[in-house]
Amino acid sequence: MAEPSSVKRRQLLALSATSLPPLILPRHVMGGLDQKSPSNTLNLAGIGIGGMGGNYLKNLESENIVALADVDSKKASKIFERYPKATRYEDFRVLLEKEKHIDGVVIGTPDHTHAVIALAALDLGKHVYCAKPLTRTIAEARKVTAQAKAAGVATQMSVQWNAKESHRLLAEWIADGAIGEVHEVHTWSNRPIWPQGIERPTETAAVPAHLNWDLWLGPAPIRPYHSAYHPFKWRAWWDFGCGALGDMGCHHFDPIFRALKLTAPTSVVAEVEGVHVETAPPASTITYQFPKRGDWPAVKLVWYDGGRKPERPVELEKDRKMSDAFGGTLYIGSKGKILTGGLADGPRIIPESAMRAYERPKPTLDRSPGHYAEFIRACKGGPAAGANFNYGGPLCESVLLGNVAIRSAGQVLEWDATRAQVSNVAEANQWLQSTDRLGW
Repeated sequence: MAEPSSVKRRQLLALSATSLPPLILPRHVMGGLDQKSPSNTLNLAGIGIGGMGGNYLKNLESENIVALADVDSKKASKIFERYPKATRYEDFRVLLEKEKHIDGVVIGTPDHTHAVIALAALDLGKHVYCAKPLTRTIAEARKVTAQAKAAGVATQMSVQWNAKESHRLLAEWIADGAIGEVHEVHTWSNRPIWPQGIERPTETAAVPAHLNWDLWLGPAPIRPYHSAYHPFKWRAWWDFGCGALGDMGCHHFDPIFRALKLTAPTSVVAEVEGVHVETAPPASTITYQFPKRGDWPAVKLVWYDGGRKPERPVELEKDRKMSDAFGGTLYIGSKGKILTGGLADGPRIIPESAMRAYERPKPTLDRSPGHYAEFIRACKGGPAAGANFNYGGPLCESVLLGNVAIRSAGQVLEWDATRAQVSNVAEANQWLQSTDRLGW
């Protein structure tokens, strides 16, 4: 299906200032602090609204939700009804073609369409809020990150816990030397909560009347519709999603990257349950090696899913749980250990006696007004959001490298971040990018 021509007009970014979007003036300029003037309100479009995308919009309702696009009218029906004044579309490309006045887009589609939508919006100079993982492949992550920087717009990836107080406390404690030099981290997830390690269905199913299957496939290879893919179960399939790691890795890795100032890993290896061509495995253990950062030591980071987790630390009291609903994370330092929930909630030095003895440092990091408030503020000329693409892109890239390891049958992959390639296993580089379907 051909794309509307104007969506590809990259030259828009180079037009004169007279063609730029209208200036969004501060509220106090237009009518006082207690009055919300139209010029201080963003016009946002939601693309992929039937799942988490609808939740994103609910958190951005202080702004105008003016247009909505979804390929499944039934799944999106409640959000369509919630915003009756918003213009409805099936095809996001048509939305971008016609809704020239929008300030930004909110992307809540499956992973395989994040990049094509984000790039189309960035080409038009729109602000972009995008579901995690930012993209399905590392090549896409590099491209979207670079394009966002070139466009000079506000961006945010949906790692909501990035704004939490617990993330800041964790980073401040580690910087304060609460457990000495951290050299090892273990993080485990409750995912997958959908089938993985399965083969492609062979039976034929009719496409539901409320679903535009061709648009749902988007840039992915053509395959017959089946409920094994949509709704929700698409995360398992390599053509559409990124498995358990892709679903939760950005959430789990975010506080680790912040607290330990991690950059790109130097190597990664995966140990998985079975080898599966079509989907992610039912369980995996992925070990990353990160280099020294100045005076900070090298770090081994281990990810677990499918019910796997590290050994229970001996410092943890017998009556205390090791995990919360999302899993957990264990930081191992030269002088002690910190245990948190899977998304860094409730950080505690263990045992509890060590936590009580620790004199907490004064706050040194800026606090957040809230994950969604950060994005709105950035769109209106404020500081960059905490999970903007300049941060979220490299974070996503490291997560996705674990999937390259999964698909490389347990080989240790040496990662050359400068050249964005695996340097020692040439065949692994085939998993760094994908080929879009003709017309996409």
